[in-house]
Amino acid sequence: MALKAVHVSDVPNLDQVPGNVTLNYLHSPRVCKGVNEDCDETKSGYKFPKFVVMGHRGSGMNMLQSSDQRMKSIKENTILSFNAAARHPLDFIEFDVQVTRDGCPVIFHDNFIFTKDEGEIIEKRVTDITLAEFLSYGPQNDPENVGKPMLRKTKDGRIFEWKVEKDTPLCTLQEAFEKVDQSVGFNVELKFDDQLVYTEEELTHALEAILKVVFEHAQGRPIMFSSFQPDAALLIRKLQSTYPVFFLTNGGAQTCTDVRRSSLDEAIKVCLAGGLQGIVSEVRAIFKNPGAIKKIKEAKLCLVSYGELK
Repeated sequence: MALKAVHVSDVPNLDQVPGNVTLNYLHSPRVCKGVNEDCDETKSGYKFPKFVVMGHRGSGMNMLQSSDQRMKSIKENTILSFNAAARHPLDFIEFDVQVTRDGCPVIFHDNFIFTKDEGEIIEKRVTDITLAEFLSYGPQNDPENVGKPMLRKTKDGRIFEWKVEKDTPLCTLQEAFEKVDQSVGFNVELKFDDQLVYTEEELTHALEAILKVVFEHAQGRPIMFSSFQPDAALLIRKLQSTYPVFFLTNGGAQTCTDVRRSSLDEAIKVCLAGGLQGIVSEVRAIFKNPGAIKKIKEAKLCLVSYGELK
């Protein structure tokens, strides 16, 4: 099957994909909601069509340093962004979930959140702050409150004011279930810091908090879990078998200290050892090792790709 990566707003419908666009998220054909040890459907199975579109962080990630205005249109990972994406012909939205110090799953991509106070840049780890403090950043639901200004640090160390055309409050995972259009499924990325070593107890604490919200509020919405943290992916599979779990990997497209993230072959091993349902791979890794597609198929795993195609 030919693969194209496209911006959600450029897809008029799932049968017409423009040939002159790049960017964003692509999904491959088969996965099930409700799985047993053989990846068979166990209840209310969700059947994917041949081509599935996912909205990355909703309507797309924010790149504040970019000249592309689409990258600064709507605040990523927010209710506004999710519902804007849901108005397009897509099947899932993908977002990043972390758990605050007081045990609340919130939706935010970066490990650290930045603000400025009297000219001083203040940096805090998202998982080290409470829910109340997390929600105090940026626009507020109560117009009488003034939120802390938000900054963002890029991978090369530059810091930008988080300015977008349509700014909107941060949100919790529960709010997403309650306020986002029921027509779209959720790809819940379990977000952990690559620079930290987590104990099983720490991972279990975070994952159980996330699962509690999912099981209480999913109400039939298609759900899948994914994570770059292999231990988190393996553990959430042990903690539940209702929803499929995918291992996220750059497949060797970037250097990783964890060998399990170093190639598609290693990703296959992780999935088979832990009973995961599939792999989410950086698309360059697939082009670098196209033979892995056959191995993934033979292993009866699903394959999702992400990244830019140029």
